[in-house]
Amino acid sequence: MQHRIPPDGAAFRCLSWKATRRRVPFGPGRLGLPAVLAAFVAASLAGQTRDARQAPAPTSTVLYASVGPDLTQYDFDPDNAALVKRGSVTLPANVQEGWPHPSGQYLYIAWSDNGGGRLTSKGGLNGVTAFRIDPASGALAFQGKPATLPSRAVFITTDLDGTHLLAAHNNPSGLTVLKILPEGTIGTQVEPGGPLDFGVYGHQVRMDPSGRAVILVTRGNAPAPGKAEDPGALRIFNYRNGVLTNRLSIAPGGGFGYQVRHLDFHPSGKWVFVTLERQNQIHVYRRSPDGTLGSRPLFVKDTLAAPAQDGRNLAASIHVHPNGRFLYVANRASGTVEFEGKRVFAGGENSIAVFSINQETGEPTLIERVDTHGFEPRTFSLDSNGRYLVVANQSALLVRGQAGITSIPAGLVLFRIRSDGRLEFIRKYDVETGNGRNLFWARFVTMPQ
Repeated sequence: MQHRIPPDGAAFRCLSWKATRRRVPFGPGRLGLPAVLAAFVAASLAGQTRDARQAPAPTSTVLYASVGPDLTQYDFDPDNAALVKRGSVTLPANVQEGWPHPSGQYLYIAWSDNGGGRLTSKGGLNGVTAFRIDPASGALAFQGKPATLPSRAVFITTDLDGTHLLAAHNNPSGLTVLKILPEGTIGTQVEPGGPLDFGVYGHQVRMDPSGRAVILVTRGNAPAPGKAEDPGALRIFNYRNGVLTNRLSIAPGGGFGYQVRHLDFHPSGKWVFVTLERQNQIHVYRRSPDGTLGSRPLFVKDTLAAPAQDGRNLAASIHVHPNGRFLYVANRASGTVEFEGKRVFAGGENSIAVFSINQETGEPTLIERVDTHGFEPRTFSLDSNGRYLVVANQSALLVRGQAGITSIPAGLVLFRIRSDGRLEFIRKYDVETGNGRNLFWARFVTMPQ
């Protein structure tokens, strides 16, 4: 069953960058990036003040999801397993990734005009914005001024005590560390303890549970005509009070055929689970208490029913269930071929692969693969209780079938997680994209009670 999520006009109005476009010329050639951001924040804060009386009803868990620069809040009703659309805020450029503060009071959103959709300017807008989360409603309010970044941040996270924000950059590969001030606003950049080796194409950054190490997942790049493969690696850095120094690099086979994308930690602290994008694999590493990983994987598992050799399928996000018993991995495909003058889906697997985890050894064993009812599930999220999983199918595509060519929209797909880890489909909510925009990011966030 498919549902379109109706807007709720009584929640809060969209705080739109478009509303200020005519008054604030866009691009560094006119006012420059600092002036643009200052005007954007001022206009948005004014809109929030006007709409403060229209807050949605109290809720404990919300879903935030982005299409292009628009970040939309959906209340989550676990009793009825339903999402209810509330309203949106609009960032200066396309949303890339988000991460909540450990306190649950703030949400940080990275944005860029060089990823997650079509380019919006030639000058390059890259930054991160802090939001205050209303503890009763989940509504977002801008918290201080946005921080500019040197390039697109493809992933962000905070350290364990929430005093610093870390941003991973893909081109050029790198890390930026920013202070987080006591009121949740973003402060100045922290310089590293010396020259750092960032590898090629940083794709994710995660803080080790010890708080003493940071892992930058560097994907590398696939070979292309006239261009050799760039090797991938797990780059581990020492971390202390925001300062990074080199520790070690893990790159089996020199990093060739090792296009690592994302990782997640087992709650016991014993293991780290890593996805390999083009290899469609999971690698499991033993973890030491200080955050050091073994040089070789303990286990290697395929994520696809029939591992592809043509690069059509790519592994994406990975999440360990809060109870540590199950592992979930996204397989995505969105390639097209021409048919009757139109570009239609070329085939491939769009699924969530579900694994059980041996609590003694860390070995994952496949339980099932579940269709995501859409295309290119770049991100998915589990609620904090581990009862539900939501998939963000990024792309709308045309599909060739017996009835002809049909259009399958992007959408949010909600699953119930059963006690055995298996997924039970509940419903799909179609999400309008278009104009080169994608459903690029989604995450459950639970407010502190």
